[in-house]
Amino acid sequence: MSKEKLTYKDIDKSILKGLPNPGDDAYEIKISAPEFTFLGKYQQPDFARIYMTIYPKNRIIELKSLKQYFHTFRNIVVSYERLINIVYDHLNEVYKPERMRVVMEFYPRGGIASRLCIDSDWEIRGGEEKYWKHTQDDWAFKHETHTI
Repeated sequence: MSKEKLTYKDIDKSILKGLPNPGDDAYEIKISAPEFTFLGKYQQPDFARIYMTIYPKNRIIELKSLKQYFHTFRNIVVSYERLINIVYDHLNEVYKPERMRVVMEFYPRGGIASRLCIDSDWEIRGGEEKYWKHTQDDWAFKHETHTI
C-alpha cells in the first residue's frame, strides 16, 4: 500500500483560530516557530525556523491553532517558495493584520541554507512601504543560525 502524496492544496487554513484584539493601541507581536517541518520535492523531511512580526487589527493569533496549522505541513510536499506564500496568504486572510512580515530560515540542504521573506508593507504586495525599510530582523537571529 502506498500513501497518497499530499500537496500544498491539502492544507486547511480553517485550523487557524483568532482571538479578539484586547486593545485599540498599536503594538507589535513577534512569534518564532523553531521546529517547522515539511516534505521537500523528493518527499524527504525539510526543516525551517519561522519568524513572524505582526501589527494586529481586530484579531490576534491563537497560538495553539498556529501550532496545529504548522503541524499539518509535516506530511505535505512543497517547495520553499510556495511554502512561504501559502503561510503568508493563509495568515493574512484569517487575521487581516495592519502589517505582517514572515521570514523563513531553512536549514541547510545539500550544503546550502536559504532565507525567504514576505512583508505586507512592500509596495508590490499592496503596502505603502512605511515600515519595512526600517525593519531589522535581528531579533529573529539571536538563536543559532544555520549557515554553511
